[in-house]
Amino acid sequence: MAKRNSAEPRRPSPHPFRARSFAASFPAVALALALFATGCASPGEPTARSPIVPEAVTNFAAAQSGNHVLLTFAVPTLSTAGRALDHPPTIEIYRDFEPAPASAELHPAAPKHPALLVTIPAELVPRYVAEGLFQYDDALQPSDFTDHPDSIVVYSVRTRVSGKKPSAASNIAALRVYAAPDPIGNLAGKVTPTAVVLSWTPPQKTPAGPVPALAGYRIYRGEAQSDTSASDASGSSAAAAPSNPQNTSALPGLPPSPPPLQSPLVKIGESTSPSFTDTQTEFGKTYVYSVRTVLDYSGVAVESGDSNFLAITPRDTFPPAAPKGLVVVYVPTAAGVPAHVDLSWAVSPEPDLAGYQVYRSERDDALGTRVNKQLLLTPAVRDMNVVSGRRYYYSVTAVDRSGNESAPSAVVPVNVPAGPARP
Repeated sequence: MAKRNSAEPRRPSPHPFRARSFAASFPAVALALALFATGCASPGEPTARSPIVPEAVTNFAAAQSGNHVLLTFAVPTLSTAGRALDHPPTIEIYRDFEPAPASAELHPAAPKHPALLVTIPAELVPRYVAEGLFQYDDALQPSDFTDHPDSIVVYSVRTRVSGKKPSAASNIAALRVYAAPDPIGNLAGKVTPTAVVLSWTPPQKTPAGPVPALAGYRIYRGEAQSDTSASDASGSSAAAAPSNPQNTSALPGLPPSPPPLQSPLVKIGESTSPSFTDTQTEFGKTYVYSVRTVLDYSGVAVESGDSNFLAITPRDTFPPAAPKGLVVVYVPTAAGVPAHVDLSWAVSPEPDLAGYQVYRSERDDALGTRVNKQLLLTPAVRDMNVVSGRRYYYSVTAVDRSGNESAPSAVVPVNVPAGPARP
């Protein structure tokens, strides 16, 4: 092999650009390598963040209310990794109709391909939460009854905070639904001295057709808050409160809000006819009533939805009965006591009696003036202001604790003899 002459000039590098380019970029490459090494300091750590998956719902429940199904569950607050979610997840509710099982027990399997009923975006979820539970009102359509005879409805729910992966499916909520009567729309009432009397028109149809034989009605009552906007009811009339509250929002399935109540609606009685008399009321309190129709499907009682809500504030505007047995006696002057007229009458049986008023007139067709200055607490009085030679006509009224005054008693006349009435 020939040796290179040391005096021979050195050949240039065959790739001078590449050499310069690599040398020039070395600092950037070194920095990138350093950053890569820093990010992978822990062997086996994933380079991509796993999607956050909420815990599965485990307390999903469904209950029929009229021709609606109310779905409830607790919104997950933790991920499957046990970390708190930053915000409520998106809700996905699924609904399917399945053949009813042969036994009375409902143990359906989860549908392999559940049908999505509705999606509630995360930002709207708080609007559906009440008393710590998410509540969704699924309004059943007539076709849900007619197209799925002998079926059960199966619900499930998933949640998600990422578009990549939802939570596992919840527990299954399944139930058999029945066509309930349309809600009563004309519940009315009146106040009597001893009760509130309700009346309504029986419903005529269900979403699946005419109403079968009615099993009866259930009457519900709550006590309204003191600031209720309902008008007062007096005498034989009653004030109608806002009718059945409707969901005026565009949000699908948002349950309607009941009227503000101090005590919740509870069943106070049942009726087989379209009327009910509530004798357990007090004057001055505002009551809210609702009536639900009941059908019997082979031993299964199905209630309609609430009727229009009726608020009634009974007021005692009922006067007591007129006193009876008025006796009027002229008493002449005796033993230094001037002549006068004594009056007495039967004790009034009114339970809220406050007292009596006595009137004197010189005409039998006029009430006249009041004899007593203050309300009389006993059924007797003495009129010391009579004038001799006059004929007087007396009557008595009863007054209750609400200030209602009765009609006058029977008028009783008396003659004061002529002559000096006083010594």
